[in-house]
Amino acid sequence: MEQDSSLRERLIDVGVELVLTEGTAALGLREIARRAGVSHGAPRRHFPTHHALLSAIARRGFADLGGRFAAATATASSPRGQVRALGCAYVGYALEHRGMFELMFRHDLLDSEAHGGTGQGADGPETTGQRPPQLRESTIPLFRMLIGLVSRCGATGDAEVVAAALWANLHGVAQLWAWGSLPLVLGAGHAAGVERLVDAALDAHLGPDQG
Repeated sequence: MEQDSSLRERLIDVGVELVLTEGTAALGLREIARRAGVSHGAPRRHFPTHHALLSAIARRGFADLGGRFAAATATASSPRGQVRALGCAYVGYALEHRGMFELMFRHDLLDSEAHGGTGQGADGPETTGQRPPQLRESTIPLFRMLIGLVSRCGATGDAEVVAAALWANLHGVAQLWAWGSLPLVLGAGHAAGVERLVDAALDAHLGPDQG
C-alpha cells in the first residue's frame, strides 16, 4: 500500500510540475504517466478518470493558495486590510502560476463534487475505504473566508452575493492582466497597476475605505 500511495503522489507531483511549466494543455494522461515512468494504464489504479487526476492536481493549487491567503491576511490589522491582502494574494497567485490558476477554476474539466465519476473514489476500485477529499472541500472554505471578511467590513446587501461579485471582479483583473489587456489600456507598472485595481474593486463592492 505504501508503494501505491507513493505512485499516486508521484503522478500528482508530475501533473503539478507540468501545469506550472507548460499549462493545462500538457496534462494528458499518457504524458503524465510517461514522465512518472509508468505505463499509460497505471494511473487508472488510483484515478478512475482523467478528471479525477486533474482534480487531485487542482487540489494542490488550492492548498497553496489557501496557505498564501493565511500568510497574507495574518499581517493585516483590520477586516478591510485582510480583504485587500487576500485580493492581492489572489491576483498575484494567478499571475505567478497561470497554468494552475486556469486549471483550478475549470470545473468543466474537474470533478468538483464527484470523486472520479465512477462512485469508486479517487483512488479507484482498490481504495482503502476511506473517502478521499472532494475538490469542493478545498474550494468552499476559501470562499467562506471571503464572505466572513466581507461581513465584518459592513458591506451593504447580501454578504455572500457581495463576496461573489468581488471575487468575480478580482478574477477578471487577474485574467485581463495576464492576457495583457489591462496593462495595455492602463499603461501602468505591474505592481502598482494590480494594487490600484484591487483597491478599486474593494471600493466598488465594499464602499470607500473609512479607515
